[in-house]
Amino acid sequence: MKTSGNIISRKDFIRNSALAAAGLTLIPNIMAASPLFDPKNISEKGKLSLKNVRLETGFEYEEGEVIATKTDLFNIEIENGKIIKVSPNQPNGKAIDAKGLLMLPAFKDMHIHLDKTFYGDKWQAVRKRTGGVKGMIELEQKILPEMLKNSTFKAEKMIELLQSKGTSFARNHVNIEPTSKLQSLKNLQKALENKKKNFGAELVAFPQHGVFYTDSVPYLKEAAQMDIDFIGGVDPFTIDGAIEKTVDFTVQLALDHKKGIDIHLHETGESGLQTVEYLIKKVNENPSLKGKTYLSHCFILAKLDKAKQEEIAEKLAQAQIGIVSTIPFGSLIMPIPTLYKHNVTVLTGNDSIVDHWNTFGTGSVLQKANLMAQLYGYSTEFLLSRSLKLATANILPLDDKGNLKWPKAGDQADFVLMNASCSAEAVSRVSDVESLVYQGNVVY
Repeated sequence: MKTSGNIISRKDFIRNSALAAAGLTLIPNIMAASPLFDPKNISEKGKLSLKNVRLETGFEYEEGEVIATKTDLFNIEIENGKIIKVSPNQPNGKAIDAKGLLMLPAFKDMHIHLDKTFYGDKWQAVRKRTGGVKGMIELEQKILPEMLKNSTFKAEKMIELLQSKGTSFARNHVNIEPTSKLQSLKNLQKALENKKKNFGAELVAFPQHGVFYTDSVPYLKEAAQMDIDFIGGVDPFTIDGAIEKTVDFTVQLALDHKKGIDIHLHETGESGLQTVEYLIKKVNENPSLKGKTYLSHCFILAKLDKAKQEEIAEKLAQAQIGIVSTIPFGSLIMPIPTLYKHNVTVLTGNDSIVDHWNTFGTGSVLQKANLMAQLYGYSTEFLLSRSLKLATANILPLDDKGNLKWPKAGDQADFVLMNASCSAEAVSRVSDVESLVYQGNVVY
């Protein structure tokens, strides 16, 4: 079978996309203390009581259409990292005054590279390059040794940026290859250990330089025995020249060590489709991987005709394979509404913030939800409110019928307080995050 390795480089992707939304700030005012959470107001360690917290309570309808979101003020009690009580507001009670700010689930960045960034160091723009992903592999082999010298510090600065945008959790793709070996992973693990009380994470062992192209196999096998969650991959045909061999290795390594899978797939030609279909086949053969397998980017979906998009979306849903999309547009409008229609899990992330791939990342996944809403015409109150799930990894305050789903007693105390009247406004206006709480700890 003839296989085409058509691929879009990140350079072309960035040129054809609008990820740099005007007016969004990159450097947060991390040092500014929130007036809501003066330490003297927190009386007992491990406990937090809030009053005047705005929560969504339902939808307001007119002739069958959702025209507004109902809200009310509540008291929230937190203990040992959990919400233990949501009760009617007591404005005169002894509690921290949330001042009517809207409480939403904390945001989750489900695709980012915290291990290799310039953020927190001197500014560097992207340099001219050739050769697609293989050209970038050559560049990385040159610059990684220098980048690793202070990668722990830079990762911590990136985490602080994410927190300032309301994100309390990230899925990190960390380089595992012969140049950095396991050092990139170890340096990032130090940063995550330093931030573990106020930031959650999962790790993907990512063979950025190919599984076999640069013989990353021994390092991936070693990483799989360490504290990671997923086995990664990148463009099996274009980089390694063999779809089945590379996917088979990835699947077996994940099975052997009870890990998930998250593969970067930029290929937009026939090889991209073949990779998707082969991964679906392997997951169906190994049901333990269902719900634990993801394709990041998966740009081939944007190149298929409508009927094929529907077919692949249905197959992805049946295999419980999720898509992690960076929400491009231009020539790459992803079929996200089709994926939602078939109940495919869709997640998003910043991918790059300031690095040798891209300097336009803002750190905000709420901005990603806003961009998606603009792209697909999700401009009504109802559709804007549904778009929030892209920023929260599919947690919403209200279900589609307006029933309260979050927060409830027993939920983990991960939330943002925002200067917005409802989810729809927060998405549409990319509203300001005033505070972030992670596992009951005030972290921003």
